[in-house]
Amino acid sequence: MAKQEKKENTGELDGRKTKILHAIIRNYLESGEPVGSRTISKYTDLNLSSATIRNEMSDLEELGYIVQPHTSAGRIPTDKAYRLYVDTMMEEKDREISDLKGMLTQAEEKMDQMLKNVAKVLAVNTNYATMVTAPAIRGNKLKFIQLSKVDDTQILATIVVEGNVIRNNMIAIEDPLSDETMLKLNILLNTHLTGMSLDDINLGMITLLKEQSGIHSKIVGEILDAVAQAIRGDEDLEVYTSGTTNILKYPELADNQKAGALISTFEEKQALARIASESLEGNENTGIQVYIGDEAPIESMKDCSVVTATYELGEGMRGSIAIVGPKRMDYDKVVGTLKTMKDELETMYKKKKKSGKSGSSKDKKDDI
Repeated sequence: MAKQEKKENTGELDGRKTKILHAIIRNYLESGEPVGSRTISKYTDLNLSSATIRNEMSDLEELGYIVQPHTSAGRIPTDKAYRLYVDTMMEEKDREISDLKGMLTQAEEKMDQMLKNVAKVLAVNTNYATMVTAPAIRGNKLKFIQLSKVDDTQILATIVVEGNVIRNNMIAIEDPLSDETMLKLNILLNTHLTGMSLDDINLGMITLLKEQSGIHSKIVGEILDAVAQAIRGDEDLEVYTSGTTNILKYPELADNQKAGALISTFEEKQALARIASESLEGNENTGIQVYIGDEAPIESMKDCSVVTATYELGEGMRGSIAIVGPKRMDYDKVVGTLKTMKDELETMYKKKKKSGKSGSSKDKKDDI
């Protein structure tokens, strides 16, 4: 029944009326004051006269979307208007998130296989042990937040950050939230936080958001914590390895104790994330770093040399490639191979991204 009613509501409004209604709602939510035709003429991109807007507002009033609180005042939205606005906004965000998840699943599967192949190719080409990490988000920014009511005791905060990383967080609430309150919280958070990095979300902004959210400051605080965690990207790095047994080819590393420790490090993979982290935070000009002996960040590699490269895929996504071998490794060949592989990865990704954008642009035109 709700779906049928929503369909009828949408059908009785043309594009111009919808834009004017959305402008009235947004303006009223920001100011709390009745909205007049002159305000809307400046607020929308329709380039309509005040008289034309008054006529459209009169139609919207007859349809039950706005009311005039008293003579000579502007209009304010009705519950019916809020329902249409919320449903439309949620549908758009749901569609965007659904599309993102579909694209990301395909991209992750392809990326997973590609990085495994990169590790194998490097191991065969160099005769050393290799590791490649999946791209992680560094210094990323918030794209948008979508708050959805699950029931009277919890809401779902869907957070999308650069690189199209999606995080879902369930937030408990003490009292049920109305549709108008949900809408106001969505607008408040997106208005202030969209495009912000973790460094931008300082104490002053947090205080401002909590003040503006009034009695809902506790909920906003929990949402901000979820946003910070999503931007920070605290998930474990995915690490792909290959050529571990190549270590046994070098007498100085073939000692049972040394070889066992090295192989265990590659099998457990957790310690390898430390190499990746150092690489990602290191030299951003060339993306190449060389650790010799005691310089290695992992104890089991103190008798080795480790050469790392950072590859960048845009939108804050960066990963690392590492080659581990004896101190007498062929540095010239290793550095050259890493630079080539780094460039290949970045070029391949840019081509795929360009191709994907062309396709999605065409689809978007067809939809319109």
